[in-house]
Amino acid sequence: MDRLKSYQQIVKAILTQYAGHKDHFIEDENVEESETQIVFDDQRNHYFLLDIGWSHMDRIHVCLLHLDIKDGKIWIQKDYVEAGIAEDLIEHGVPKEDIVLGFQAPYKRPFTEFAAS
Repeated sequence: MDRLKSYQQIVKAILTQYAGHKDHFIEDENVEESETQIVFDDQRNHYFLLDIGWSHMDRIHVCLLHLDIKDGKIWIQKDYVEAGIAEDLIEHGVPKEDIVLGFQAPYKRPFTEFAAS
């Protein structure tokens, strides 16, 4: 299996696992009604985990995780889970040099233990 297909499967498996375990999320006790949605776009390599719903009269629409696969690397664009998804990627066999912390400013990325781009 090529690396792209492998990374797609790993990302989808991790997001599916997170979606089934809301205790991984940073939760607000004021949320009355919410739903977790997973969005997989294999054609464009975009992957999202969303929390949507209502808290009293306020709409909730939160992107908990957003990952892209670009140029053979997994870009973490948004990571709003307590433990952090980078460690899950590493546990699934993704090397650190294939993980980009896209939520970090480009000038900071070289100082992380992950890929700069």
